[in-house]
Amino acid sequence: EARGDFWRLTPALLLVVYDAFGQTQEDAIYDTLASVTHGDALEYLYLERVGAMAGGGLEEADQTIHEIKLLDTDVASDGAKLEIDASWQVIGTVGHAEHLQVRGNTYSADLSVAPVDGAWRITNFDLLEVNRDATGEMFPAPQTN
Repeated sequence: EARGDFWRLTPALLLVVYDAFGQTQEDAIYDTLASVTHGDALEYLYLERVGAMAGGGLEEADQTIHEIKLLDTDVASDGAKLEIDASWQVIGTVGHAEHLQVRGNTYSADLSVAPVDGAWRITNFDLLEVNRDATGEMFPAPQTN
């Protein structure tokens, strides 16, 4: 059932990861990540975010995600677990010292998503590529009907 719904499940999980990355307190980062990740993925993503704060941290949230769009995906089932090779684009704004920049970064990763404690969680997150070529470019607004 989840395999057929991965195109909604994957961006929903990633959106919470990005929400965690927008947090400024370590306990809020961890708790938010723990709501959608587990095991190796939780450890990896938590250490990535806390490591980025090592230069002094953030006094206020510095990002707003406007859209996460799946670009390419390949999904395989392994029992109850989904193995997802995905690429996605994140469009948002990032603040730096009183000004905002539009970002349109593209990411590729191998994800494992499995049921943990009655909810779908990312259990493995292997980041393969980050492409920032579209940073600052204008993107057409999605159609609303």
